[in-house]
Amino acid sequence: MRAVGAARRRRAAGRDSGMVTSEYAMGIVAAVAFAVVLYKVVTSGAVSAELQGIVKRALDARM
Repeated sequence: MRAVGAARRRRAAGRDSGMVTSEYAMGIVAAVAFAVVLYKVVTSGAVSAELQGIVKRALDARM
């Protein structure tokens, strides 16, 4: 009887190994929200000017 119960538990655990659709949806929403925040930060005036300065110094570097 114990062997049957153990086999059922193993099968049930195997079915629950992935994400369900609602978890995928929440993951996508979180990723999009993070991308929007990152975009806003990178395109802000101070960060944009600093990034341009870094690129300018890198391109003006002597080899």
